[in-house]
Amino acid sequence: MSEINFETTLNSGYTFKKDFITLGTGMLNGEGITNVLIKVPLKTINRHGLIAGATGTGKTKTLQILAEQLSLKGIPSLLMDVKGDLSGLAMPGENNDHIAWRHGVIGLDYEPTEIPVELMTISDGDGVKLRATVTEFGPVLFSKILSLNDTQTGIISLIFKYCDDNQLPLLDLDDVKKTLQFSMKEGKEELTAEYGTISSSSINTILRKIIELEQQKADLFFGEKSFEVDDLLRKKEKKGVVSIIRLNNIQDKPKLFSTFMLSLMSEVYHTLPEEGDSGKPKLAIFIDEAHLIFDTASKTLLDQIETMVKLIRSKGVGLYFVTQNPTDVPDAILSQLGLKIQHSLRAFTAKDRKNIKQTAQNYPISEFYKTDEVLTSMGIGEALITALDEKGKPTPLAHTLLRAPVSRMDILTPSEISKLVKESDLVSKYNKDVNRESAYEILSEKIKVAQKEENQQKLKEDNKKHKKTRGRVKKEVSTIDALSKNTMVRQLGRTILREVTRGLLGALGVKR
Repeated sequence: MSEINFETTLNSGYTFKKDFITLGTGMLNGEGITNVLIKVPLKTINRHGLIAGATGTGKTKTLQILAEQLSLKGIPSLLMDVKGDLSGLAMPGENNDHIAWRHGVIGLDYEPTEIPVELMTISDGDGVKLRATVTEFGPVLFSKILSLNDTQTGIISLIFKYCDDNQLPLLDLDDVKKTLQFSMKEGKEELTAEYGTISSSSINTILRKIIELEQQKADLFFGEKSFEVDDLLRKKEKKGVVSIIRLNNIQDKPKLFSTFMLSLMSEVYHTLPEEGDSGKPKLAIFIDEAHLIFDTASKTLLDQIETMVKLIRSKGVGLYFVTQNPTDVPDAILSQLGLKIQHSLRAFTAKDRKNIKQTAQNYPISEFYKTDEVLTSMGIGEALITALDEKGKPTPLAHTLLRAPVSRMDILTPSEISKLVKESDLVSKYNKDVNRESAYEILSEKIKVAQKEENQQKLKEDNKKHKKTRGRVKKEVSTIDALSKNTMVRQLGRTILREVTRGLLGALGVKR
């Protein structure tokens, strides 16, 4: 096909009547074609997406471009920063010769711009501390996080029910553990009478799984004050606030990561009202290193994620998975993703080549590219892109020269981070330690009272037993005394009789 047809095809495929963001310009035969602009309509941002590619091909910068362009359109984003290299969004970028060349080819002006940023953490890092209570998870999701079987899930549901019925708030993991321990001993009779028999071995298994979760520092996440979803939807000076959750210290804690992600998606889904297909999304969520969720997830957990992906778009929320290879994402979820941005892949082994062919099949067939060949030949800052048009149809596959981020392409310094955290409106709201009375304290007091009563009862029984023993000993002593007295009397009687007899016999002159 000729270059004219290429431009016509892509221009018609990426021309939209309503609002959109521009990602770059189309490329053919390795060269950028000026003003063949590759765009994504805002209307389809809630149809989710994928950013994939080998290490060092520009995935993180593409994530940055999407987040800042959405922010400039007034749409807030939530970014999972696993590698710790997205904080630069808070500072304007710097122009240079390479950026000037790139934007000249694309046909766009380059305007360095800072983006409003809120730094957050689910551990003990700098930023707004994100927390959620166990109650907010609910028994089903909490059981799935722990990978419990049906019997164990039933016990967790029973524990939640018991706590609801008895006004015992389940705020953190200590509350759950204390309730489980209570159900095995002091509260066993009460729970059995009300809800049926509970297996001690199953409770011990659940306790071990909770300890496993604690070892990944999940205890820092469970508790109060719970984060409010509305604080993710803020704007500053008409720009959407980009909330960056710094997760660089939990890469080796996949359970904590998946726990947090599921709770967050669940909270967003249950909090936000139905939006339908509005012209503008409310929020975009970018999940970097998405394989951390899928690699260790059980089937039930994957089912939960798949369900959430299908449903959450009706709330005006788009989910974007960032990973090295599309095969990291389960097919059932991959099929739900409307925007696909594929950076270069490496073909070092036979398995790599097989994955590349499989990856190429995930994209629309193109008359301009041999997709599997382009996948291994793209440079840094280039990607194959297909989006959804305003009617929901996939756009033509476009080899794209991506625009440069308008914010800093490097991280913030420690002093800049401190300044950003200090200026935050949310730090003072969420970074106070709250430890109100909950199941742990209430049951601890109940256990203390029960143990005191048990000790008093035991003391009474011991005293009673002691009195019985003393009575028995006294009786035995009295009997012995009586017997002894009788023996003495009899002995004395015999002695007197003997002497009297001896005297009489002597008086009678009887010889013995």
